[in-house]
Amino acid sequence: MARLTAQFWVQAYLARLRTHAIPAFVTAHGDDGSGAVLVKLNPLDGTATAFQRRFDLMTDTRQWEELISGPEAEVDAAIARQRGFDPDLWVIEVEDRAGRHLLAEDGLRD
Repeated sequence: MARLTAQFWVQAYLARLRTHAIPAFVTAHGDDGSGAVLVKLNPLDGTATAFQRRFDLMTDTRQWEELISGPEAEVDAAIARQRGFDPDLWVIEVEDRAGRHLLAEDGLRD
């Protein structure tokens, strides 16, 4: 099965967020073709959650899972460490007081 490029997925994700009036920003531009994507959810209360997509061998699917959650400074430090391991990593910051990130919606969850 053909995979979308990272840049295409990021642009589609940002467009989907815009349709729900959810602000989001690319804070780290990774490899356009095959970079992994990390999503930081910032509810603007001093906390944050970072999500990463993992491949599940048992179900043969890709799923979003929580990487870290807690004080925003700790989440930012974890993201910086991930960028240190993987300079091709994309980071998208979603700012929504209601905690919406849409990652569980059709077309985004897998």
